[in-house]
Amino acid sequence: MALAKLNKRNIDALSIPASGQSFLWDTEIKGFGIRVGASGVKSFVIQYVNQEGRIRRVKIGRFGLITVEQARDLAKIKLGEVAAGLDPAEEVIAARAEMTVTAMCDWYLKEARAGNLLGRRNRPIKTSSLNMDESRIETHIKPLLGNRKARHLTIADVEKMQTDVLHGKTAKLRSGGRGGKATGGPGVAGRCVGTLQAILGHAKHKGLIDQHPTKGAKKLATQKRTRRLSSKEIEMLGKGLAYAERRGDSPTGLAVIRTLILTGYRREEAQAMQRAWVNADGRYVAFPDTKSDAQIRALGPEAAKVVMAQPEVVGSPYVFPSMSSDGPFTAVGSVLQRVCQLVELKGVTPHTLRHTFGSMAGELGFSELTIRAMLGHASQNVTQDYIHIDDALKLAVQRTSDEIARLLEMGAKRLEKLPQT
Repeated sequence: MALAKLNKRNIDALSIPASGQSFLWDTEIKGFGIRVGASGVKSFVIQYVNQEGRIRRVKIGRFGLITVEQARDLAKIKLGEVAAGLDPAEEVIAARAEMTVTAMCDWYLKEARAGNLLGRRNRPIKTSSLNMDESRIETHIKPLLGNRKARHLTIADVEKMQTDVLHGKTAKLRSGGRGGKATGGPGVAGRCVGTLQAILGHAKHKGLIDQHPTKGAKKLATQKRTRRLSSKEIEMLGKGLAYAERRGDSPTGLAVIRTLILTGYRREEAQAMQRAWVNADGRYVAFPDTKSDAQIRALGPEAAKVVMAQPEVVGSPYVFPSMSSDGPFTAVGSVLQRVCQLVELKGVTPHTLRHTFGSMAGELGFSELTIRAMLGHASQNVTQDYIHIDDALKLAVQRTSDEIARLLEMGAKRLEKLPQT
């Protein structure tokens, strides 16, 4: 048992354990200490034996949010309650039992962002996934169920929430520059159920609730998105891009659209691409994190031209920086919608462009396994090795990108047939 007088110097010097947690106990107040976990978070705690002879440990504050002196005062108060026959841990347990859905969602986001909750393959939940969870929580889950006690939820409550989201009861304007409305629908409704069920599952695992109250709730089935652009529609998109450029639409947004259809990258991958990840000579982008973990993805010459042509913004690491914030450009959906309206293309989303790239590769005769590797669905070994070994896969990306670029250019050449503005 590590002992020392708790002060800022000693706490700053605490080493972070590779796994689990370690403690440093104060030499002045028995039962007062600090806990550090593998995530690096340091929290003040008290430890005591209650009247039933059970060892209890209660967190009283996080180092950095409260000082050592403040924590010491709180420890004296709590340990004084123990001496008087009270059990502070029971108060915590009772408070958890009365957690609202809002409080539990806030707990989930805080713990998950600190790396304390594990997702797929027993790894910390990805930031991109948490951002989507947070959007569903704030837009749909809290407005519909936020004031309910989490442990009293029923399957009927969750399925009603799903129905309300499906029918647009929580529709509102999107924030963050994305534009349009979060209108609900079967896909969003089903994912809201999945998010809430996961939160309740984590809460049960961590002891916040005794039972998962809504286990067995049925999630709406969603139709797989299969929309792709035909060769004729790719030409129409090329015409729309040229027209939008002439009209003065966002050059960054138009460049992201070109990158998406010429690479098959996911929207988040293209928009948040950083210059340091791009190797134009090696014809690849080394993504440190994607939906399928870190990946090295091929980049055809036509796509590389678009990427390398982007003007650099001093201080920004992004290929496609936002002009209104320090982050990346995020409004490609709105720009794509305007481009498609110019040439009357219907039902096109950023995912449509990704699916179009894969479908074009299929039309050119490449195998399903090759297409999966091109789109980043393959195993890490495949995506790492092909940059160094499999030139055939690079060639597949180039041929697919070249054919799409050719069709886009054919459409752009018909620009003169569009009405002048």
